[in-house]
Amino acid sequence: MLTFRRALVIAAAVLTFFFILRGQHHDKPQIHNADHLPKPKPFRTMSEKAADHDHQEPEKAPVKESSDWKAQEIPVQQIHRPKTEQISLQDMRTKPLRQQLEYQFPYDPQSKFPAYIWQTWKYTPASGEFDEAFREPEASWTLMHPTFIHEVITDSVAAHLLRHLYASVPEVLDAYNALPFPVMKADFFRYLILLARGGIYSDIDTAALKSATEWVPSEVPRSQYGMVIGIEADPDREDWAQWYSRRIQFCQWTIQAKPGHPVLRDIVANITEETLKRKKEGKLPSDTKGIIEFTGPALWTDVIFKFFNDPEFFDMTTSKGNITWQHFTGMKSAKKVGDVVVLPITSFSPGVRQMGAGEDDDPMAFVKHNFEGTWKPEEERHIGENNE
Repeated sequence: MLTFRRALVIAAAVLTFFFILRGQHHDKPQIHNADHLPKPKPFRTMSEKAADHDHQEPEKAPVKESSDWKAQEIPVQQIHRPKTEQISLQDMRTKPLRQQLEYQFPYDPQSKFPAYIWQTWKYTPASGEFDEAFREPEASWTLMHPTFIHEVITDSVAAHLLRHLYASVPEVLDAYNALPFPVMKADFFRYLILLARGGIYSDIDTAALKSATEWVPSEVPRSQYGMVIGIEADPDREDWAQWYSRRIQFCQWTIQAKPGHPVLRDIVANITEETLKRKKEGKLPSDTKGIIEFTGPALWTDVIFKFFNDPEFFDMTTSKGNITWQHFTGMKSAKKVGDVVVLPITSFSPGVRQMGAGEDDDPMAFVKHNFEGTWKPEEERHIGENNE
């Protein structure tokens, strides 16, 4: 006899059987372990994302600005060399200076730009002797870069810092200590600190108009460049040599770089070798007249052009000829050569009212240089810009 309780049991059994059959014919995958559970979007694998993408509508291509970045890239194929194998300190000391520097400060083009801002002066901003004329420009760097580490390095601190960074390459320290004038040491320091630590170096008489995060278009991956430089001079006149050392001259009052960049390695080796050679011969400079060629923007410009045309770093078979000043004269927007971004004269020299430079409010104006010429004798300051 079918009782009420027995009827409930039979009904429950029938329903259970029905749901089992329904589940076996459902098109959802069976979950056998934790790997089959749905995953949050950030943890989905590339293959899973690709599968999802196949079932989505294609995204619209982003609207490009009128100035195409790729059109500003000088076509030359850069060669990225494999990382140096680890060697002992004793073996490293037997290598040429450039190899020692490369080993101590390896270059990783895929790395991020370190968030450092380096400046040098006789006193720190906390000192009562810090020049009031520099307070606003110096503060602008912190204001525009609140998440960066901003350091104003004094001469004495610079010497201690370099002893720490270059202890394993004593030739560099010997050269730094042998340089006869503070301005030469200041020039050398900017290359040394950027080679070892990277970031931004800018002279104490410069002001940040825009954050460094805006210097290069955001659509350009940071892994595609390792140095940002600007043009100091583009004198399109017959007597240009009376005013500047090079037809196109790159400024070194503001430089951004990743640590270990080959350009920095080469200029550090160049200054070290030339200084020690002159020291041995008793021919170190007795005045500041030759600084431009020894440690300043003339040498800096030469080293950069040497890098642009160096078969060690570029496949010259893909080049249409040597890269010269003619590739940069009259430029109004940034150009990229390998992993070096070159900014137009407006970017680091706005308001000079010559050579095609724009004003301080120009969209391409990033750094204002006040041309104080602090290293010169007082009577020579503010006279011309060739010797800055």
